Amino acid sequence: MSYCDRPGLMPIEQALKTILADVKSVTSVIEVPLVGCLGKVVAQDIVSFVDVPPTDNSAMDGYCLALADLEKAVDGMLPVSQRVPAGVVPEALEPGTAARIFTGAEVPEGADVVVMQESCSEQDGCVLLPPMLALRDNIRDQGQDILKGSVVVSKGQRLRPQELGLLASVGVGSVPVYKPLKVALLSTGDELIEPGEPARPGTIFNSNRYTLRGLLQALHFEVVDLGVVADTFDATEEALIEASSADCIISSGGVSVGEEDHVKLAIEKLGRLNLWKLAIKPGKPFAFGDVKGTPLLALPGNPVAAFATFLLLCRPYLLTKQGVGNISTPTFTLPANFSHKKAGMRQEYLRANAEVVDGTMMVNTYPNQSSGVLSSTCWGNGLVLAPIGQTIQQGQAVMFMPYNDLLY
Repeated sequence: MSYCDRPGLMPIEQALKTILADVKSVTSVIEVPLVGCLGKVVAQDIVSFVDVPPTDNSAMDGYCLALADLEKAVDGMLPVSQRVPAGVVPEALEPGTAARIFTGAEVPEGADVVVMQESCSEQDGCVLLPPMLALRDNIRDQGQDILKGSVVVSKGQRLRPQELGLLASVGVGSVPVYKPLKVALLSTGDELIEPGEPARPGTIFNSNRYTLRGLLQALHFEVVDLGVVADTFDATEEALIEASSADCIISSGGVSVGEEDHVKLAIEKLGRLNLWKLAIKPGKPFAFGDVKGTPLLALPGNPVAAFATFLLLCRPYLLTKQGVGNISTPTFTLPANFSHKKAGMRQEYLRANAEVVDGTMMVNTYPNQSSGVLSSTCWGNGLVLAPIGQTIQQGQAVMFMPYNDLLY
């Protein structure tokens, strides 16, 4: 007997475990120029073939010398024997002299300390130095940042702007990455019209299409947008068959218990339904299965429910399928600047805003937590978890999940 044949609602932790147990990560690898790698997932460890920095260099503008020569300085002064700008290979430092040096420039052989220019004064070809210096002060050692042969970026890591800069710093011009997932997206509902069309009685503008498409694009997937599917079984079946050529399918609407909700029945005919109905609010009608072997995540039609279930369930599933390792959902414990007096029968995810109140970081919630109030997702900066059967009192510690970490 499958879960779908049993009564009751599945806890979200069990649902996530179920869908992740089923996931098969992509294996296709493509070589992508570094400039186009943002958000891509690295398919193998990237090893540096150089030291960074490649030689000892100066951390600032100033003068370099051999510390032992300071004792030989007459009245604290040494002659300046050369000028060393960045990008020039210097000559070995002449004993008993100092060299004018600039930030990032290679430290000449024989020098073992750099003195910042603000601590020196130059006159008549000599530099007046401070009496106390420390060996290797203001020198960046060769390989201080990255050692030749070390792993710079690990397999399974998603490339952020800082990783792109790091790869550039070791001379990597292109990266082997997993081919981005192709995700088919469709919406159901005869009541849906597109933004820009004239509003008509009995219709609503299709917000889910744009929310979900934006979320997929933010995660750097390729989107196959199939638009709105008519509320008939035949149209739903046809659309799902077309969508099954993608790596994954995401739908919104059509998985509840109404007579016009055809997605669930079409999934059961074309493939299988692994789970349906979760003990979460918003998002109870969420379903997971496959269509002709292609995994499908069927989201509720209510806009906040679609948004929340994407973040909580689709995101970890899709990133795992993309080959990302060590996916986590960062959470923070913050005091509540609100009360939640009704103990729910489902685990709730409240739209929330973390902000400083009287010098303390606290979290508040949007007054209207209806799953149809999409403005609540824009008002704040994260979600607060309200566990099943528990109330929340003012000042109580709650779990906060920032959007910034969920949208990446």
